[in-house]
Amino acid sequence: MTDTETRGGPVFRAQGLTKTYRMGEVEVHALRGVDLELFAGEFVVLLGASGSGKSTLLNILGGLDAPSTGTVECRGHVLTGAGDDALTRFRREHVGFVFQFYNLIPSLTARENVALVTEIATDPMAPDDALALVGLDERMDHFPAQMSGGEQQRVAIARAIAKRPTVLLCDEPTGALDSKTGIRVLQALERTNRETGALTVVITHNAVIADMADRVIRLRDGRIESERRNADRASAADLHW
Repeated sequence: MTDTETRGGPVFRAQGLTKTYRMGEVEVHALRGVDLELFAGEFVVLLGASGSGKSTLLNILGGLDAPSTGTVECRGHVLTGAGDDALTRFRREHVGFVFQFYNLIPSLTARENVALVTEIATDPMAPDDALALVGLDERMDHFPAQMSGGEQQRVAIARAIAKRPTVLLCDEPTGALDSKTGIRVLQALERTNRETGALTVVITHNAVIADMADRVIRLRDGRIESERRNADRASAADLHW
């Protein structure tokens, strides 16, 4: 993707997305016609109850799943119908994922967990720099078992951003954490969004987190129910739940 291709338009454009899963004789409609544009540098919260379609939408944007109908473009490049090799390359080069559970390798230190990604990226950060960005300067040589849940999640964020992704997709990144620890994780996401400029998309059922977003998109029953912009973003440090 050249500078000419990326200038001016949205990072993601989704049109008419539907997703239907068949479970035996039952059809589950996870998405029911979603149109969406997401832009560089935005911090976007996708809000909704369990089963509203948040994770399905995130997985389609990230190239982990395909819609039943509709199209997805990333900076003008159509992802819908792309082959496995093309989608693997897209995920490797352009997408950082952060999930509710950290998926760290227990036998590797924080630095080594991050280095796994930087070794296959085309223009990576140094692992030390990525870990410093999420406030783990003094924990780089610790193993996951020596770290708290919040620290492990920040390692996962460092691993995701170390390849300098176009977009950071976060699926309930504070879902397994208490409020105080979750806020530290959100501060790490806030800082990486500000300093790297990556489009950051966080899905959550926690409405409080929406206050720190540029834009809040609420899903219900597989559809976008509402959308709003926050005139003033709250700091993660000021959130309470």
